[in-house]
Amino acid sequence: MLKVGINGFGRIGRAIFRNNLEQKSFKIVAINDINPDIGNIAYMLNYDTLYDRLPEPFKVDYEKSYIYNSTHNIKVFHQRCIDEVNWKSQEVDIVIDATGVAENVRRAKSALEKHSLKKVLITHSPNTGIDFTMVLGANENQLDCENHMVIASSICDATAIAPVFKIIQTHFGIQKGYVTTLHPWLNYQNLLDGPASSWSVPGEIYHHYALGRSAIGNIIPKPTSAIQATCKVLEDVTEQMIGSFSYRTPTAIVGSADITLVTKKTLTKQDLIRAFELYENEQKWNIIHNNFEPLVSLDFKKSPFSAIVDHRWSDVIGGNLVKLVLWYDNEWGYSARVCDQVKLVTELIN
Repeated sequence: MLKVGINGFGRIGRAIFRNNLEQKSFKIVAINDINPDIGNIAYMLNYDTLYDRLPEPFKVDYEKSYIYNSTHNIKVFHQRCIDEVNWKSQEVDIVIDATGVAENVRRAKSALEKHSLKKVLITHSPNTGIDFTMVLGANENQLDCENHMVIASSICDATAIAPVFKIIQTHFGIQKGYVTTLHPWLNYQNLLDGPASSWSVPGEIYHHYALGRSAIGNIIPKPTSAIQATCKVLEDVTEQMIGSFSYRTPTAIVGSADITLVTKKTLTKQDLIRAFELYENEQKWNIIHNNFEPLVSLDFKKSPFSAIVDHRWSDVIGGNLVKLVLWYDNEWGYSARVCDQVKLVTELIN
């Protein structure tokens, strides 16, 4: 079993840890986080407002520079950058960079060389500093394990949207379309109005000032990188074909995407639903789940699927105008795919 280090133990880092407790896909042997209080790191892993307490057998304790339980003994570092961590001392094979910080992407290849790592996985979708961006259900067959050393696992929106586009493109073709995402608040946002602080470049102020307004009191319209990230992993879908827009919503978890597409082939609503049901029945990973129940956002909390297609709202107008609504747990579902990516890379390495 490959040994994994997690760089950045925030929402996504901890969700990956919790996912792997269930999947047991790899062994986590090291964590790096700039939080200097190891007791607080253990506390945030044990207790989570959205995902509840860790089950008692998995609850962690801490001592000096380790957190541990009955199955894990994990070294904790507190370095600023990914290549400053002594991953080699813990015999780490793969590092998952879950910081979202651009500087760690720039230093990923340095970390590979200094610490003899097999791979670095980046949990967002940078434009430079990586060898390949992968979304399971979209382009995993293009992964070149010999040459792709720094691999981006994209973002939650693209993890949901790209496989859906791939299904539509394969069966019916895509001419053009528009996507509106509804994304829960993130922890760099403000409780009360203030500057729109950048997460990826700490210290910078994001030029979209509206994002600095109170996260709990507003629906905030904003640009989105969802389609840029989606088109990066699909050969026949470009940013010129698909428009996009986003609302940052005053909710804690579960995203949604409202998709309108014009297809090349004519189809019926039944054809559309059948294509997604066929995919769900044959898929290797938990990519697509088809929903027909009268559910709301929190009903999809902790869903392991990349995208839940809510067919209550699926429709086809005039034979080629397709309407789809997706749900996705933007932390849990995304982190489940990161774990699957590590498992895939492990299989290919072995």
